[in-house]
Amino acid sequence: MQLISPEKIFRGNGAWLKALPHIKKFSRKPLLLGRSLSTNKIRKKVYKDLYDENISVCASNLNFDCCYEDLERISSIILKNNCDSIIAIGGGKVLDSGKFLADSLSIPVITIPLSASTCAGWTALSNIYSINGQFIKDIELKSCPKILVLDYGFIKTAPKRTLASGIADALAKWYESSLTSSKVEDGLVQQAIQISRVLRDQLLIDGESAYQSQSVQNIDWCNVVEACSLTAGLIGGIGGPKCRTAAAHALHNAITQIVVTNKPLHGEIVGVGILLQLRLEETKNNNKLANQTIKQLLVLMEKLNLPTTISELGINVFENNNLQKISEFTCRDESEIHFLPFEINQQDIKEAITNFEKQRIKI
Repeated sequence: MQLISPEKIFRGNGAWLKALPHIKKFSRKPLLLGRSLSTNKIRKKVYKDLYDENISVCASNLNFDCCYEDLERISSIILKNNCDSIIAIGGGKVLDSGKFLADSLSIPVITIPLSASTCAGWTALSNIYSINGQFIKDIELKSCPKILVLDYGFIKTAPKRTLASGIADALAKWYESSLTSSKVEDGLVQQAIQISRVLRDQLLIDGESAYQSQSVQNIDWCNVVEACSLTAGLIGGIGGPKCRTAAAHALHNAITQIVVTNKPLHGEIVGVGILLQLRLEETKNNNKLANQTIKQLLVLMEKLNLPTTISELGINVFENNNLQKISEFTCRDESEIHFLPFEINQQDIKEAITNFEKQRIKI
């Protein structure tokens, strides 16, 4: 069974108000789940809109990332108030939390991304983290969200940094799926790979324009927002697990094991992971074009103010045994690194990171 997409998708200007009558049809007492203080104004608007429709809405906020401690607390609130759905409104970890809770309680979930930083509003997956933000595992859910609302008016209020992060995360769809699944004969998988190629090209062409002018009047911004939030999710839905993640995400999961004060965004880490994956392809799989691809990506990433090394993520890999921690987690048995069509071990990871951190390619 493949879980390809949400049941309904509302996108564009005023998408939230267009979705509201459809939500009323199946939910009279939703839990509105959020987190960030910076998005509180939007959550208050959504709360008021629900209230004005005579929907008895409860509200609760996460304290941490999508972690079991928070999930248990919110689950108790949902059960105590007999909530019949969850409206998850925020960034990727809020959306993942809402999807996980809805799945475990067998109630519908409505996802409302407030940035284009990930495709979490689309997928039937939740990534679980520790209280400190360390990746633990991803969990496949029983369904995609019932409704996804991508409202331009909400998205345009997000910091530019979140869009840059989303672009990096979406770019990984091509660099990972084309490597892990190119020899898979399944037609849907091959189609997913081709969609990811088109997605990559659009982001390389329009990414800088979208980043520089976050406006609904800028068609590049509209297209890039939807590429990061919707198309990237569709690729995983059609292509399956191997079209979602490989070395870039495996390295992301490992890098989160190093706890830092100012946590980088998901896509910022994934972007560095793409560069490191390409270095592994060059050294371990004799990819003659990998070095040129790294240079191409560095041009865009620097225009988007994205980190391009682990040190720029705020982590010194040469202290506190960090390099060993990252290499061990990257190569653990259940890691996506093993989706690669060539063998990788801890020493390979250490050498790739060490060389990249010390000799980053200059443009």
